[in-house]
Amino acid sequence: MALVEMVMPRMGESIMEGTVLKWLKRVGDTIEQDESVLEVATDKVDTEVPALEGGVLKEILVKEGDVVAVGAPIAIIATDNSEDTDASASPAAETTPSATDAAPAPAESTARPEPVARLDQPATGRFYSPLVLNIAREEGISMQELEYIPGTGQEGRVSKKDILAYVESRAEAPQQATAPVQSSPSMPAEAAAPAPQPAPQPAAVKPAASHSGNSEIIEMDRMRRMIADRMVESKRVAPHVTSFVEADVTNLVNWRNKWKDEYKRREGESLTFTPIFIDAIAKAIKDFPMINISVDGGNIIRHRDINIGMAVALPSGNLIVPNIKNADQLNLNGLAKKVNDLANRARTNKLTPDDLSGGTYTVSNVGSFGNVMGTPIIMQPQVAIMAVGTIKKKPAVIETPQGDLIGIRHFMFLSHSYDHRVVDGSLGGMFVRRVADYLENFDMSRTV
Repeated sequence: MALVEMVMPRMGESIMEGTVLKWLKRVGDTIEQDESVLEVATDKVDTEVPALEGGVLKEILVKEGDVVAVGAPIAIIATDNSEDTDASASPAAETTPSATDAAPAPAESTARPEPVARLDQPATGRFYSPLVLNIAREEGISMQELEYIPGTGQEGRVSKKDILAYVESRAEAPQQATAPVQSSPSMPAEAAAPAPQPAPQPAAVKPAASHSGNSEIIEMDRMRRMIADRMVESKRVAPHVTSFVEADVTNLVNWRNKWKDEYKRREGESLTFTPIFIDAIAKAIKDFPMINISVDGGNIIRHRDINIGMAVALPSGNLIVPNIKNADQLNLNGLAKKVNDLANRARTNKLTPDDLSGGTYTVSNVGSFGNVMGTPIIMQPQVAIMAVGTIKKKPAVIETPQGDLIGIRHFMFLSHSYDHRVVDGSLGGMFVRRVADYLENFDMSRTV
């Protein structure tokens, strides 16, 4: 019997670990190749993990709820049903303790954890995974304190192991005996003795919230907690500034009204305003490439790919942001296809981690909820996001060679939030103005 290790797969760039949500198979179950074995959650998406080899599930190595690093073994699969005497002998051999194993290790039982040295300077702007933030919250570690914890992860990130070691070290710190002070010949013994320390005060306990019988307590689901952590972190890291522009989009409204029925008959799906907005944003990014950046400590990373994310509302009410890779290389029909595909797969929980990674700019259509405008929060590590409001008819002054007239036009607001650390008001304002210009000057002769 050949035994094959099933490992935690890589599920997108920058994803270093996943949480086992649910095992879909039990020990002894037969598994077909590419059949789903378990559900895994990352900080980007929940997904099912298929088996790369068919066979029998011999052993499950991690429990539901465990956080597992990418590449770590999670199960053992036997590729046929025959018994392997060598394999069956190994556990027996392992259960027989050697003389060395049988000897007690008193040093380990009395050893205290090594104190975790705090950083000399706070690591501001560092990314923290939702798991690390949850542990910090449960242990009463503030964001200021978290910034001084040294990280061993990629780019100095704090891993689960780092924060747990810090928590254990911090718990042991009050119990450490104060080092004796040696008195010098000229110093009296009384002066050499350490000053008595005041008794530690009990930590302030937050009073329990009181709710009447008319209140319903609803626990946040995992995605809502993750969204909450990301939004708080984004506002903490990036100073947000928002610029607003009102655009006359009469031409594009008339163009869509002309094409939407024919497009529905030809393609079998809807032609919405979203691909038109994304097309205008992609053009404006090419005009202002310093909007298509991210911040890494003291460095600015300028991205050549233009990957535009779009916020999608899920049936649960939560939001998820898949992105269109290389949006500037697609025509309107290609953008419409991608928008519909991502929206449909988002609502049926069929997105992959790759759909949610690599975004460089985001657009949120708050107009779909009937909102006139909004002040969106930036998706880290991006530096800007745009909200497009609902399109409304308004009376407007129309300039003609014969004079000014009053007419009915279609208007909408564009709201552009940007990270003021790296995007100044001039760039942020000119960018949203350029997007409005592309929408206002929409070519009525375009085809789709």
